[in-house]
Amino acid sequence: MKQANRNGVDDPLVRMQGIVKRFPGLVANDCVDLDIRGGEILALLGENGAGKTTLMNVLYGMLRADEGTIELEGEELDVRSPRDALGAGIGMVHQHFCLVEDMTVAENVALGLSPGNPGRWQVGEITGRLEQLAELHGLGVDPGALVSDLSVGERQRLEILKALYRGARVLILDEPSAVLTAEEWRALAEALRSLAAQGRGIVLITHKLDEILHVADRCTVMRHGRVVGTVAVADADKAQLARLMVGRDVDLRIPYEPSEPGAEVLSVEGLSLEEDGRRLLDDVDLTIRAGETFGIAGVEGNGQWPLVQLLTGLRQPSSGSISVGGRRVERMDPAAFTAVGGGLIPEDRHRTAVAEDLSLSDNLIMKEISTRPLSRHGVFDRGATEDRARQLVEGYDIRTPGISVLMRQLSGGNQQKAVLARELVREPVLLIAAQPTRGLDVGAMQFVYEQLSAHRRRGGATLLISAELDEVLSLSDRVGVMVKGSIVATLSHEQTDRETIGRLMTGVAA
Repeated sequence: MKQANRNGVDDPLVRMQGIVKRFPGLVANDCVDLDIRGGEILALLGENGAGKTTLMNVLYGMLRADEGTIELEGEELDVRSPRDALGAGIGMVHQHFCLVEDMTVAENVALGLSPGNPGRWQVGEITGRLEQLAELHGLGVDPGALVSDLSVGERQRLEILKALYRGARVLILDEPSAVLTAEEWRALAEALRSLAAQGRGIVLITHKLDEILHVADRCTVMRHGRVVGTVAVADADKAQLARLMVGRDVDLRIPYEPSEPGAEVLSVEGLSLEEDGRRLLDDVDLTIRAGETFGIAGVEGNGQWPLVQLLTGLRQPSSGSISVGGRRVERMDPAAFTAVGGGLIPEDRHRTAVAEDLSLSDNLIMKEISTRPLSRHGVFDRGATEDRARQLVEGYDIRTPGISVLMRQLSGGNQQKAVLARELVREPVLLIAAQPTRGLDVGAMQFVYEQLSAHRRRGGATLLISAELDEVLSLSDRVGVMVKGSIVATLSHEQTDRETIGRLMTGVAA
């Protein structure tokens, strides 16, 4: 059960008033007021680029506000750095974890507590305290384990424990479920309720409406850098929250459009991958036709990403064959994949989809740079590339102050839109879309669905891989269920339902 606020409506733990944060060409926070109360979970909801993370980075000391004040328990607080924030009892867990891979859990917690490397005595003392905190809040992580051996969920729990060890009374989590399985999210939600029950203020930055309704007490909605409303979650529904977030009614359903597939585009036979004695893919067969979407359903980590890597040439199979357009590709590599008409939306945009230190413009045109009219006889046409970039920014609703902004300065959702624009503008024969809506708000998700549907109507073939089961079931003409590197069943759209797919995914049904 959700815990009532212990400090009262008029006595917040943190009060932010009139916060303004400007970047060149952009006002990210425009006179924002926000209260964080002890004993509650506050959801901070908004579209990608609405200013949510910027506001919390101001509170955590990652950014300095241009205007406004912050109060902690009624006393004005000057937060100049994360160290100041932690000293005041404000902790933040970012989407991308700040951990040292080749050190243990306890050693990572010890870092920053004192100058230099942590001593053995310090690590031993920390280990005991970590075990107490983990048991108290249901955040089980082995203090002696190497970070490189931890799952994503365990790494996130470690980041929370780091903040709690430093005495955080306010805990901010930025899109905490973006990389978690459903089971890991449920466990985290229970831990957050435990923390709130002890009087801490929890801020959950998210755009997932189901999560808010499941775990939050209040929800503050931001749009275009401003707060547009705060509601009690008990009195709200998904449609109301979505309308506040995007400023219009949003159809939360994913419509399925029947299709008539054409010629075979992709054929995979007996595809297998073995590494270090492990069989990552086991004798996979599948075909996809023009104008067809083939969805892969399965618990993450059951061979989906190795399959994508083999199809795009990032790795080579141990056995099996890949044919595109009826012709066998003897050795697939990324250049060959693009040459045969392939497009890829990778599941991890930061590692494999974008170059964060290049401009938005460079990221948008990098796969067309050697083609006319962007270049002629090997000579780069700067004017043509800028025109092309502006065209894609407008056509794909990429929210940016300009095309020269560095990719890392864009929100995750706008980075994803840029990847989508780069791949779809070439009208690929085969599109591999892995987690295409991960990290996107409902408005942006709706846009992605429209683009994928348009690709399908043009006759493009799509391999869709998503952890969102509703997404797979609603968009796919056929669904293959992947378990331990094998496709254990393939069903038509008419044969699919959540219960059947769920039983197949967990190995209950044969």
